[in-house]
Amino acid sequence: MRRNPRSPSPASAPKVRCAVYTRKSTEEGLEQEFNSLDAQRESGEASIRSQAGEGWICLPDRYDDGGFTGANMDRPALQRLLA
Repeated sequence: MRRNPRSPSPASAPKVRCAVYTRKSTEEGLEQEFNSLDAQRESGEASIRSQAGEGWICLPDRYDDGGFTGANMDRPALQRLLA
């Protein structure tokens, strides 16, 4: 497989720290062993892994807002992420 000559090699790619933020507007189903927030997290992590060659790395911190509306910014995990 040939690399794009304009893409940096994995060894020289600058690191891009990536966070996964998840949100669900209701608490319904959050008590399940595997819930919507988990599914969103897995999807975000897979997307980040697909760009590892470009230097993307997933931060280990979880930013989950279960039971918070997306209509405003009053969400604890979102505020922690932005800080």
